[in-house]
Amino acid sequence: MLKKIKADYNAVLSRDPAARNGLEVIFLYSGFHALMIHRFAHVFYHWKLFFLSRLISQIAKFFTGVEIHPGAEIGAGFFIDHGMGVVIGETTVIGENVTIYQGATLGGTGKEKGKRHPTLGNNVVVGAGAKVLGSISIGDDVRIGAGSVVLINVPADCTVVGVPGRIVKATASEITLLKKIDLQHNTMPDPILETLYKLQMRVSELEMREENRESEHIKKDD
Repeated sequence: MLKKIKADYNAVLSRDPAARNGLEVIFLYSGFHALMIHRFAHVFYHWKLFFLSRLISQIAKFFTGVEIHPGAEIGAGFFIDHGMGVVIGETTVIGENVTIYQGATLGGTGKEKGKRHPTLGNNVVVGAGAKVLGSISIGDDVRIGAGSVVLINVPADCTVVGVPGRIVKATASEITLLKKIDLQHNTMPDPILETLYKLQMRVSELEMREENRESEHIKKDD
């Protein structure tokens, strides 16, 4: 647990440019506070002290605005940016070096028992307000755009955007970039816009061909 806490602490310092020093992280970061409390609540959950673990998680929710079920399994280097409104369900499994932005939800889709929440791989980034729902798998190095709703499995090295979430396969150069950064909100692709652009280009090409044909017919008639 101490190794995980140290990794969580370092994650804040390395990923948030607003974190000027360690004291700010320890005393001022609600996401870090919620995660530290969860680490202890998770121990009680494994000891089958369910009421006590839930009580601890609810107290953390009241003070931090972050709701993490004590049953959730969270790897080292987890970073919740700002934190307010983040919800993580009971059977969620999160890998290492994952980043979640404010308002994101890792939740279920119904009243089914057993594994009903998502599993996230390593180095995953979940954008602000995104919803990842159901017992689905999110591969390593996946980026989920702000406001997206993900209901399907996502392979590694992909970007997901839209409602419902659409998968955009990353190129080799983009994969290398993903391993160096967390999330560039200003460079997230828009597959719908890209498709409309391609359609527009195709229509323009067909219009140009039709104009050329008309011009040839006019010359022949002359």
